[in-house]
This record gives sequence, C-alpha cells and structure tokens, in this order.
Amino acid sequence: MRVILPVLAALALSACASLSDRAAASLNSQTLKGVHWGLVVTTLEGRELIAINPDDRFLPASNTKLFTVAAAFHTLGDMTRADPAFGTSIRLITGEGESPSLFLVGAGDPTLIDADDCQQNCLSDLANAVLLNGVREVETVIADETLYPREPWPPGWNQDDMVTRSGAPVSALTVNSNELGLIVRAGADVGMPGEITYREGPELYDINNHVDTIPADSKLETYVIAERFPDEPDDIRVFGRIKANSQPVNLSVSVHDTAWAAGMRLKLLLESRGIPVTDGVEARYRPLKIFDDTATAFTSPRPGIEIARLVPRPLIEDVTFLMKQSHNLHAELLLRRVGLVHGDGSREAGLKQVETTLTEIGAPRWSWDFFDGSGMSTYNRVTPRTVAQLLRWTTHQPWGQDFRDTLPIGGVDGTLRRRFTGTSLEGRVFAKTGTLMGTNALSGFLTAKSGKTLIFSAYANDRPSGAPPAIDTLDAALVTIAETN
Repeated sequence: MRVILPVLAALALSACASLSDRAAASLNSQTLKGVHWGLVVTTLEGRELIAINPDDRFLPASNTKLFTVAAAFHTLGDMTRADPAFGTSIRLITGEGESPSLFLVGAGDPTLIDADDCQQNCLSDLANAVLLNGVREVETVIADETLYPREPWPPGWNQDDMVTRSGAPVSALTVNSNELGLIVRAGADVGMPGEITYREGPELYDINNHVDTIPADSKLETYVIAERFPDEPDDIRVFGRIKANSQPVNLSVSVHDTAWAAGMRLKLLLESRGIPVTDGVEARYRPLKIFDDTATAFTSPRPGIEIARLVPRPLIEDVTFLMKQSHNLHAELLLRRVGLVHGDGSREAGLKQVETTLTEIGAPRWSWDFFDGSGMSTYNRVTPRTVAQLLRWTTHQPWGQDFRDTLPIGGVDGTLRRRFTGTSLEGRVFAKTGTLMGTNALSGFLTAKSGKTLIFSAYANDRPSGAPPAIDTLDAALVTIAETN
C-alpha cells in the first residue's frame, strides 16, 4: 500500500495536468491573445479535474455576488418568510404648527416602487394611509435613510457607471431601485434636437439635451447615452444621435440624492390625492463612521407615531432576483442587511461577515479581497480555487439547494438565458455570470455527460480592448469539459 498510494496520486495529478493542458489550449485562441485565464473544475467531493492558474487573483466582477449571497444565507437564517421589520414605514408628527409633518422611514427594502400598476409593496399605499388617517395638509415630508450609514458608492466604482442603473447609489430608502426613466424621441425634422421626456414620476433633474436628429437612411446608427458630472449632480446630460422616424429610446438613469428623491415621489402621490405639502421635502442621513470597530446598529428613536408599514416580500425572492438578473443595488443592500446582524449596517460590517464566512470555510486570507457586495468595484480580487471552495462548501449547508436555485440556468433564465442554447449544457449549467470592462467570469455547477455534478470557476481577465468577448470561448470550453466527463 505504501507503494500504490504515491502511484495513484501521481496518476491523478497526471490526469489533471492533461485535462488542464487541453483546456488551456482551447482557451488560448489567437483572437484572444493576451487574455489572462483562470479555471478550476472539481468534483463535488473536491477532487480537482482541471486547474489553470488556480491561485492567481482575478477581478471577479459579479461573481462577487456569490460571496454576498452565501454570507446572507449563512448569517440571516430563514429567508422564506416576510419580515415586517424591514418594511418602509410612515410616521405622523404633530407639532405647534397647524399641519403635521410626515417621516418616510427607509428600512433597507430594495423592492419598494411607485409605478401606476403597482400591486405589492407600493409607495402609493403609504400615501393612501395618510389620507385614511384624516390628514388634509402636510407641512414637510422628511425622508429618512439613517438605517444604514450614507455611502452611496463603494470604493473602486467607475464614475462612468454612476449615472446608469448599474451604478445606482445605495440607500436604506430606495424607490424604483433608485432609477428614473427617460424617453428620447427624434425631433420634428432632421437637424433638430431630439425630444427628451420623463417616463414617469417627478422631474427630479435638469436635462441638458445634446441629441441630434439624423436622416432615417443614415449609415450611422442611433446612439444615445447619459452622463452626470460630479460637480453638477442635479444635471443630466443626454447626448448622441437618433434617426428620424425611429422608435423612441428608453434610458434608465440613476437617482443621485436617493432619500430626497423618495420624498419627492411621496409628495407627488400626496398632492395627487389632494393633500398639499406646504414646505417641501427634507432628507435625513447618517454619516459614515470610518474605522470604528465598535459601531453598532442605529437605534435612535424616530419622532411621531407610525401610521403605516409595508410588508416586503420574503427576502429569498429578492435574493433570487438579484442573482438571476445580477442586480447591483439589490446586492449592496443585502450586504448591508447582513452587516446589521453584528454591526452598524455599513458596507464594512457586511464585508466583515463575508470574511467570517470565508475564514470558517478555510479560505486563505491572501486569496481574496472584497470592497463591495455586487462586484462593481475594480478593487475586488479572488482566486478560482477559493470560488470553487466556497461553492463546494455551500453544498454541505442546509440551505445549499436554495442557494443553487438562485443561480441563472444556461439557456433558460436570468443572465444565462441566451447562453448554452442548443448545447449539451442547455438547462444543465447553474452559474453566476460576471462582466466588467475586459473581464468575463462564470462560476457555478454543471451536469456532465456522465450525470455527475461538477463545480467550476472560470475567469478571463485583461482582455485587450480590440479583442472580442471571451464568453463564446469560455462557454465552448465548458461544453467540452462536460462532454468528456
């Protein structure tokens, strides 16, 4: 036996090296020259089948959400029941004035909306509650987002993303995922500016229109984009071109001042019900405490009497949504909710729980660094081997299947709905995508031809700007791996 074991180990290492070499050859195409590849494939028992740069540190992009969600399952317990404590509420404040004021209190719920067709968790229900309580005039709407410290954008987020839905700011008081919609239409004649209108809700910002109407038969394609400058947060510049007689272009733009915007939306709903707001909207924030390890959850009592509280959907529904659709804001709010369990609800407190989880599973501290919960930060780093280790650990947890059920399915739903179609992995790969400039990532589970479940973590970093996306090459390699195992 003392002779056989080293021989078996050598054979296993040789087989892994052979598979790794073949996988590396399929990834290193001429069109993707310069890409830094990482790939680990293991069995559920932890035996490595493929290891390509397994301990190199890669930019994970939205693979970061795997760690946020795993920490949430591990820390928060049962997420299948609705928790009223995290529902948005409204408080009535009576004072010396003739009219009361209202406190709109955010509780970290990312699913509150004010759309006309809202059926559940609607801001309009809070406005109706004000009316039903006999209020006929309001002095001030005070929008309160103090549950979490104010840190709208984590370190390492790109300024270009901060005006888009991908970079919507983080806030305990969130309405419509902190987005607003713009509609861009062609002007009446070629050469005239395009027409820009708000899709719904209050007109929160000044729009600087730099969109040109071009001929319908132009060889140029319609191209419209929005931007916001840091020193002019209340102005949105929309520029580009739109073909005459073309379909309108819908833009989703992030809200800059989240609490104030939520208060303005409530004000609009109150006024539509005949309840004027005489002194406008105020916003209330909690400053970020930096480097304070003793910080605890914010418990300062709020004034007035609570007259209504919404009950959000069970958290598992939002966790599934954020994983399937890779929604950044919802992931950041989940991280802060995790941070309330043993801390002050800050980003740092949430990341502390992620670190606790990774320490528990035995991941080396050098193998990862996270600065946010969504993967937008360009400072994040992780090794493919650590990702595979995390995924294997989840399979031994009582919530392991629930975790896996949140993942997009190849050729079926979420961010994988258009990938793996017509291949042997259609409906048989369950994985989290990740995309940033020059980065593609995919990690999760796949069902091989043998029927066995394999764990994998694949990264393509540092893709040259002139190179095509690495997605097709990555997916083809995974199909080959599935068909040969």
